[in-house]
Amino acid sequence: MKISTMKDLLGAKVLTCEENMGRHVYSACGCDLMSDVLAYVKDQAVLLTGLVNPQVIRTAEMMDMVCIVFVRSKMPTEEMIELAKESGIVILLSDKRLYEACGILYSNGLVGNKVKT
Repeated sequence: MKISTMKDLLGAKVLTCEENMGRHVYSACGCDLMSDVLAYVKDQAVLLTGLVNPQVIRTAEMMDMVCIVFVRSKMPTEEMIELAKESGIVILLSDKRLYEACGILYSNGLVGNKVKT
């Protein structure tokens, strides 16, 4: 699924790296605990979260994610936006709740991978 398709499905606003909207992503995860993302997630291209702190961007960088969707209209700080720009990470902002946003993307073909153990 293209990031631009995710944007449309979620009615999201693009905050960073609009030039990367044509990139394809094949999996996603929804999580507010970055320690769980680091411990259990692998090969996820998109992170959906309601957590707003710089650790989200750092975690996405470490996991080679290309897009972060902030749900519930959570607005990242300027510091977070700059970190994402530096890393080429697309930030989308959606008013959907985490459960709903994940469900929309999943039902349109974007899946998660098995949990890394």
